[in-house]
Amino acid sequence: MTQKQRQVVLLDGGTGQELQRRSSRPASPLWSSQVMLDEPHLVTAAHRDFIDAGARVIIVNTYSTTPQRLTRDADIKLFDALHSAALNAAAKAREDSGRDVRLAGCLAPLMASYRPDLAPDDATCLRDYRRMVAAQADGVDLFICETMSLAREACAATSAAAESNLPVWTAYTVDDADGTLLRSGESLVDAARDAVAAGADRVLVNCSSPEAVTAAMGALAGLGVPFGGYANGFTSVDALKPGGTVDTLEARTDLDPSAYAEYAFRWIEQGASVVGGCCEVGPAHIAVLAERLIAAGYALVSS
Repeated sequence: MTQKQRQVVLLDGGTGQELQRRSSRPASPLWSSQVMLDEPHLVTAAHRDFIDAGARVIIVNTYSTTPQRLTRDADIKLFDALHSAALNAAAKAREDSGRDVRLAGCLAPLMASYRPDLAPDDATCLRDYRRMVAAQADGVDLFICETMSLAREACAATSAAAESNLPVWTAYTVDDADGTLLRSGESLVDAARDAVAAGADRVLVNCSSPEAVTAAMGALAGLGVPFGGYANGFTSVDALKPGGTVDTLEARTDLDPSAYAEYAFRWIEQGASVVGGCCEVGPAHIAVLAERLIAAGYALVSS
């Protein structure tokens, strides 16, 4: 195996759940964005802990700051302030760390996670993703369109991000019972091809069970583009409703840092070049994964 083949991009973990865990406030429909309003110091601290654990790419805390979510759960007038706060928190964590870390802008489902049936029409998706890209582009090094459960919404986010001329990574959430399908029932491989055609440089799978991510890696291996995965640690996501709070979800008890690293190594063995964690995967998980990767001879890189 060549040195280039032994390079792995290590992402951070689930910042939103990490903030919820650290916050002294009750869970909010705004989720991680509420913490930026109430306890902004926690956001920088969480980013910094992931960096110190070994992450080479951290995702800015804009997951729940879409126009639709702010209109439903808070006030659309908060859009600019929340994006600015998220970018500042991530930049400060990177600066304070003194490490070579890239910041990834975040484009999430506009209405709700895991609910492809609620995605707006294509024109609205493209318009609002362009608004989010414009708010983040000057402060990030790449974009991750993440937790996409519907092919056309992923394409709109990817197209909008590609207009920034920054690298674009598109990440899908898949059926926990069949990692080769999106939660919409669409083919992961077909959706990934569409994303690449729309401008994605890498294709990932995220916020799905580790077992589903493992199945997805096999499906993505033949696409001819770099791919990877970062799983969640929920027992199920079925209880989360649009506008609901994440405290309705339960964490698995069998995914300690060592167990999670075992899954990540399976993805790398299948050809993944990007790994990390999503909801319920914290700095301790990333630290163990980083240690094991380095011990196995992998170089942790940011691109």
